Amino acid sequence: MILRHAAPALLGLSLIAGSAQALDLSQLTDAEKQQFGEQVREYLLENPEVIIEAINILEQRNAVEEAQADKELVASNADELFNDGYSWVGGNPDGDITLVEFMDYRCGYCRRAVPEVASLLAEDGNIRLVIKEFPILGDASMISSRFAVAAKHVAGDDAYKQVHDALLEFTGEPSPVTLRRISDGLGLDSDAILAAMDSEQVTEEIQKTRELAQRMQISGTPSFVLGSEMLRGYLKADQMQQIANAVRAEQG
Repeated sequence: MILRHAAPALLGLSLIAGSAQALDLSQLTDAEKQQFGEQVREYLLENPEVIIEAINILEQRNAVEEAQADKELVASNADELFNDGYSWVGGNPDGDITLVEFMDYRCGYCRRAVPEVASLLAEDGNIRLVIKEFPILGDASMISSRFAVAAKHVAGDDAYKQVHDALLEFTGEPSPVTLRRISDGLGLDSDAILAAMDSEQVTEEIQKTRELAQRMQISGTPSFVLGSEMLRGYLKADQMQQIANAVRAEQG
């Protein structure tokens, strides 16, 4: 019967197309539907690799679509990502591409990313770095970010970088006592920084970054934007370097 031989082909088309519309069962009688189901089951049991192939194709298609959607998010939010006027800028300020990092001081993977980012910047030498304070792991995260941003407002970019690095190494609970100890150890004006933590300017900066992250559909840390590419999660330096090279090649 034609149906017997058509079932595997129709099934394959349906799976690869990823849509029920590719196979219209409404045109079959009840008996033909039953027979078709039996033939599909038999075919899949004999050829389970067809399911794996279809899943792989679907995953590849979804990955391409997600990557394109991320590129569009980066393009539509480029000004706030790369030149917001308040986020700390490091690496090579004149680099040909920019790496943006959304980070949280209480995030273990953010801490693991520190040497990877440092290695990337040192080895490449032509990457501009922008740090986005994105405290999402509770009150301790928010307190730490407020302290870092306040240090920048009170004492400038160099002080911010010192505090930023210290907080990424700090394993205790951020309190007025422990934060004062950190800033005193760095020779900073602890009273002024602690007083500025709850200022409207600090609050506004953190809120703007949070709103940007929401638009970028970022829900975890670390999250990176490297040139036109969104990198959702922790990556090693060599992986980021490969992406940087691909971005440069794409830019021509």
